[in-house]
Amino acid sequence: MTTDTATLPRRRRVDFKDFGILGGLLAIVVYLSLSTTTFLTSQNIVNLLDQAVVIGLLAVGATLCIVSGVFDLSSSATLAVSAIAGVFLTTQFGVVVGFILALAVGAILGTITGTMIVITRVNSFIGSLAISIIYRGVAIVLTGGAILSVTSDQLDAFRVWALPVLDGVSGGTILFAVTAVVLGLVLWGTTFGRRVYAVGGNEEAARLSGVRTPLIHISVFAINGVCAAAAGMVLASRAGSAQPSLGIGMELTAIAAVVIGGTSILGGAGAVWRTVVGVIILTVIGNGFNLLRWDTTYQQVVTGVLILVAVAADSWLSRRSRRSRG
Repeated sequence: MTTDTATLPRRRRVDFKDFGILGGLLAIVVYLSLSTTTFLTSQNIVNLLDQAVVIGLLAVGATLCIVSGVFDLSSSATLAVSAIAGVFLTTQFGVVVGFILALAVGAILGTITGTMIVITRVNSFIGSLAISIIYRGVAIVLTGGAILSVTSDQLDAFRVWALPVLDGVSGGTILFAVTAVVLGLVLWGTTFGRRVYAVGGNEEAARLSGVRTPLIHISVFAINGVCAAAAGMVLASRAGSAQPSLGIGMELTAIAAVVIGGTSILGGAGAVWRTVVGVIILTVIGNGFNLLRWDTTYQQVVTGVLILVAVAADSWLSRRSRRSRG
């Protein structure tokens, strides 16, 4: 059966979630602008963008997974293994080749994760969690638990993603921006993107329409692996080294940003640009706590409340949508 892309569901137009997430960000920005004298300074804005890079790269990759109806909890472990491989390969072949091969490692690990999930048919949440433990073990085996560093003569070039390259903006920020734009366009304006939405919205209907659902799931895991590898190289670039514990727990923060951005945890709805807004909201909240000298313990409470509100709103809107169709 051939795929009739015209039968695949279209993406949602601007809706309540769009205005809600942008309004929430605007409210936080206005409050911090009035409460501090440093929030809107150029240096603080540059710092905010730089702080958003790693979680942002993980989150935009996770968006494609969640929209397609799967979760990938192995992304931070993929980040660590890719960064370790990238540092080692940099010492052997140079900075440019090392970075490219690190992305290739991330793609391979993501493909392995997706293939294992598809073949075993286990729940992606549990399956990717198990695979993340395996990848962390691989990272320890590769390094013996030690820190792996680039050579001193390579350090300046290797830190390209950590250093300012354009009006104080770091290379990592530019990498994040380009990645977000590319994946946003892929999800929004391509046949592949429509198939991702279709699989997440109703996998069985998509399969009957001719969509190769296993291939879509493997593809989004592979893309997420590349994003995780890029995030790992940014972290390694900042430190000039990589280690097995790199990025632990970051996948949960990335998923939180995706959910806060309005992507449905049930799949079939979401957008990369909204994820970017979610990432910025989390980053601005953390920055605000520092500028206002508030106890950062409460930052976790605020983040948790935001996630709960986002999930509850998504559930309510989904029920309302089903009732209106019925």
